[in-house]
Amino acid sequence: MDPEIAALAGTAGTTVVTLMVTNAWESARDGMVALWRRFQPARAEGIGEELEAGRADLLLARRAGDTESEAELTAEWQGRVRRFLLAQPEAADDLRRILDELNPSVPEDPGPERIRQQARASGSARIYQAGRDQHITGR
Repeated sequence: MDPEIAALAGTAGTTVVTLMVTNAWESARDGMVALWRRFQPARAEGIGEELEAGRADLLLARRAGDTESEAELTAEWQGRVRRFLLAQPEAADDLRRILDELNPSVPEDPGPERIRQQARASGSARIYQAGRDQHITGR
C-alpha cells in the first residue's frame, strides 16, 4: 500500500473522531459525506448515518469514562478512509482539501500533557525526574 495513502487515511480518521466532540463536528461530517457523495454516491447517506452513530457512541463513552472507545472509533475510521482511498485514489486531493479546511477547527493546545513517571532506586542511588526542565546542582 502507498505510504502516503496510509498516512492520509490515518490523519483523516483521527481528525474526524477528534472533531466529533467539538463545535466543528457538523463541518467535519458534512465534508466527509460530500466526499463520499462525489466518489461513491450510493454510500454517502450511510456514511453520514455511521458518522452520527459513532459520535453518539463516543459521547456516551466519554460520559461513562470509557477511554478505549475513542481509540477503537479512530482505528475504525482510519480503516474506512483507507479502504475508500484504495478504491478511489483520485479522492485524495479532495480529502486533503477538506482536512485543510477543518484544521483551524482542531484545537492547537489540547490541554496539559499527561506524564506518568515511575522509578526505583536501591542502596545510595539517586533518582531525578521531571516533566519539563530540570536543573540539578551537585555538591
